Amino acid sequence: MPNQYHGMRYLALTLLLLIGQSVLAQQDSIPPKKEGDSIRLQEKDTLALRQKDSVAVDSMPAKPKRRDSAKLEAKQKDSVGIRDYKIISYYGDTTIVDTTLTIRKDYIYNYLRKDDFELMPFANMGQPYNELGKSFSSIPYYPRIGAKAKHPGYFEKEDVNYYHVPTPMTELMFKTTFEQGQYLDALLTFNVSERFNMSVAYNGFRSLGKYRYEETQDGKFRTTFSYITKNGRYALRGHIAAQEMQSEESGGLRNKSQFEDDLPDFQDRAKIDLLYTNANNRILGKRYFLDHQFKLVNHKKDSTDNSPTTLAIGHEFSYETKMYDFEQTQQNDAFGQDPFLVPIEDRARLKTMFNKGSVEFSNKTLGRLSGSVSLFNYNYFFNSILFTDEGVIQNKLQGEEIVVGGSYRNRIGPLYLEGSVNYTVVGELTGNKFDAMARYRLNEGNSLLGSVHVSSRMPDFNYLLYQSDYRNFNWQNTDTFDNIRTKSIKFGFDSRSYGLLSAEYSTLDNYTYFASTATEEEIGLGQETAFVRPFQESGTVNHLKVKYEKELKWRKWALMNTVMYQEVTQDSQVLNLPQVVTRNSLYFSSDVFKKAMFLQTGVTFKYFTSYNMDAYNPLLGEFYIQNNEELGGYPLLDVFINAKVKQTRIFLKAEHLNSIFSEPNYYSAPNYPYRDFVIRFGLVWNLFS
Repeated sequence: MPNQYHGMRYLALTLLLLIGQSVLAQQDSIPPKKEGDSIRLQEKDTLALRQKDSVAVDSMPAKPKRRDSAKLEAKQKDSVGIRDYKIISYYGDTTIVDTTLTIRKDYIYNYLRKDDFELMPFANMGQPYNELGKSFSSIPYYPRIGAKAKHPGYFEKEDVNYYHVPTPMTELMFKTTFEQGQYLDALLTFNVSERFNMSVAYNGFRSLGKYRYEETQDGKFRTTFSYITKNGRYALRGHIAAQEMQSEESGGLRNKSQFEDDLPDFQDRAKIDLLYTNANNRILGKRYFLDHQFKLVNHKKDSTDNSPTTLAIGHEFSYETKMYDFEQTQQNDAFGQDPFLVPIEDRARLKTMFNKGSVEFSNKTLGRLSGSVSLFNYNYFFNSILFTDEGVIQNKLQGEEIVVGGSYRNRIGPLYLEGSVNYTVVGELTGNKFDAMARYRLNEGNSLLGSVHVSSRMPDFNYLLYQSDYRNFNWQNTDTFDNIRTKSIKFGFDSRSYGLLSAEYSTLDNYTYFASTATEEEIGLGQETAFVRPFQESGTVNHLKVKYEKELKWRKWALMNTVMYQEVTQDSQVLNLPQVVTRNSLYFSSDVFKKAMFLQTGVTFKYFTSYNMDAYNPLLGEFYIQNNEELGGYPLLDVFINAKVKQTRIFLKAEHLNSIFSEPNYYSAPNYPYRDFVIRFGLVWNLFS
C-alpha cells in the first residue's frame, strides 16, 4: 500500500477500536488490582519459564465459592475480575491478561513483542536480526520457504492467540520508530455470547530509518474465532491472517571510513554512501486456519468432575500462500555481472495445505493420549525452467507428505510428562521427529526439568531450489542434499531462590548453511555477496548453550541478570556464535503521586564477546557464514523510565546511550552499523468495557 495511506489506515483502525468499545460496552472497567514491583509467573511445561507477557491462570488461587445463600452465589457469578480475561495459545495453554509493569515488560516492548536477548537488531525497525544464540530443539517439522532473516516478525499459525473474555477488551501498543513513522499493534476481542469469541488485530508500522534507502513497513492483519457448545462436546477455533512485510535494501556501507572515522560531515547518517539505492524485498502471506474437535464420549462421575474420561476426534486444517520478492531496477556488481534480465524481479512462491485427523483419549489416571494422520501438500515454484551449462534447474518442487504421529501428556503427583512423535510414511521432505519432556516439582519454589529432541528433515526450500535473474543465484540441490539430523538434550533447574539455570547440548549432522565462495580479490572488489550459495557440512557440529537468569532485590532496588555461555565444536567453521552474552538491568521501583502511578527507572547493560558475525544477503533474505572479520565486543547501554497508571504502561528509553562517547565500531552485521543514540517512547494500553 502506498506510504501516504498508512497514517490514514492506522487512524481509521484506532477509531474503529474506540467506537467498538463504546458500542459493545457492558460494564465499567475491572476493579484495580494492587501491584507489586514484579509478578512471578507460574511454571510452565517448558524450559523457557519466564518469558510470557501474561499470567498463568493457575498462578492465582481461585476465590472460594459461597454456598450459604443463593443471592450471594448469583452476585459472585455476575462479578468480573482479571482472571476472566483469558488468552489461549495454539497449544491450548491458558493465561490471563497481565497489566502489571515489570522489567520483563521492558524487555518485550519491541517490534517482536518478545525478549530479544539472543538477537542483535539492525539499525532500523523491521530489518533483520542477527542471532547471538541458537536453539535446535524447536525446529518446525516441515521445511519453509526460506528468507529466514525476513521472518522474525511474521505470524506463524503457532503465534496466533485466541481469547475468552466476559466483556470487550482492547489492547493498544504504540511506539515511535526511526524518522517519519510510528508503530501500532492493536487488538479488539469480544464474546458474542458466553461460548463464542471473536478478535480482530492489526500490527503495522512505517520507519524511514536514519540511513538512506532503508525504509521499512509492515501490515499484518489477524482475525480469530472460537466456539464451544454448552455441553462442551464440540469445540471450534480458527483464524485468518494476511501479512505484508517490505523494506528497502541498501547493502550497507560503501565506504566504512565514513562511519568509523567519526567525521563531522557524516554525523548525519543520511549523508553516508551506501552500496545500492534501488533494491527492495518483500514477504507476502495469507493463511486460513481451522481446528475443531468432537467428544464421542464425555463421562463425568458427577458435576464437579473436572477431569472426565473422554474420547474425541479432531481435525486441523490450514491453507497458506506465501511469496518472497526481490526487485532491483538496475544491475549491481554486488550480486554479479551480466544478469539474465534487467530490471531484476525474483519471485519465489509457496502454497501449502495441511490436514490432520486425530483421535484422543483422556483419563485422569492414564493421562491424555492421541494418535494422528497428517497430509501435507506443498507447491514451491518459480515462473520458468532454467537451462544452464551445469544442467536443467526445475521451476518447482511439488508433492505431498503423509505423516503418522502421536502424543502423550500426564501429571502424576509432582511429575509432569509430555511427549510427541511423528514419522513420515510417504514423502521426501521429512523423516521423523521425537520430543519428550519431564518436569518434577521438588517443592513450592523449586523444579527440575529435562527434555529430549530428535528430528530428521530436509532444509528449507530455498536451499533446495532457487532461481534469480542474477546468474550466480540459481541452483537445485534436491539430489545432493540429505536430511538434517538433529539430536538435542536439555536440563533445567528453576528455583524461586536461586534463579533459572538451563543447559542444552545439540549435535547436528548434515548441517546446512549459506556461505560465499568469493576469492580474496573478489572480496576486495566488494563482490563477496555475489557468490553466496547453500552448502551442507559433512562433519558433525556440536553446540552447547548454558543460560542463567536471576533477579536480586533489595528494598526498592533490583538487579536482573541474564548470562549465556556457548561453545561450538566443528571440523569446519560453519556455525559462528559469541561465547558469552550478558544483560544486566539495575533499576528502582516505587509508587509515586500518592500511589496514582507506579514508576520503574534504571539502566540496562548488554554485551557479547567478539566473533565472526554472520553477514547478510538482501537478495536471498538470509544470513551467511563469513570468517574474515570479527565484530562485537562492545557494550550497549540503555536508560529507561517506565510508568504504570491504571491499565496503561508508559515506556521511555534512551537507546545505546554510550554511542555518544564511544568509538563507532558497533555493527549488527558486516557492513551494517547498529543504531546510534536515540530516544524513543510509547505505551501499552488495556481497555476493559
